Amino acid sequence: MKKIITKIDGLFVIEPDVYFDDRGYFFESFNKRNLENLGLTYNFVQDNISKSKKGTIRGLHYQVGEFAQGKLCQVLYGEVLDVAVDIRFGSKTFGKYYSIILSENNHKQFWIPPGFAHGFSVLSEEAIFHYKCTNYYNKKSERAIKFSDSSLNIDWKVEVPLVSPKDLQATLFEKIDKDFKVK
Repeated sequence: MKKIITKIDGLFVIEPDVYFDDRGYFFESFNKRNLENLGLTYNFVQDNISKSKKGTIRGLHYQVGEFAQGKLCQVLYGEVLDVAVDIRFGSKTFGKYYSIILSENNHKQFWIPPGFAHGFSVLSEEAIFHYKCTNYYNKKSERAIKFSDSSLNIDWKVEVPLVSPKDLQATLFEKIDKDFKVK
């Protein structure tokens, strides 16, 4: 297992050791001890899986307060562009985003700690997206930033986005509350 540091403090990519043979492949997608050795010491309490078709954009979501979540993301089937936006007021990368292709072929995982908004777009015909969360879902703590906010300038790599009505009504980045602050 290899840890790849990104240009935004706190975000990193994990490349697991994948073992291939004539039957297919094997890898550990979760090993608490190995993740702790990489510095990921959070306790995961909930796993989520979504299946989406090409062009779907989900996000940019986050939770605040005592229900803030970290997410360890991976793709089980297909390919997505996974995106994390720094929403930590006072951070030198506040308002910047990092994106990465996650796929069933590259087996990469993306660690997104609390203090980031998260979203993804589906690049393949279908995708099954899996993520482990460090906190339980709480509707009252849920927030969203509009995926198409021009101030973020995210290229989702889809021609005609399929977006939920709720995500279409999300908050503009400039209007988010200061829920996360860097000391």
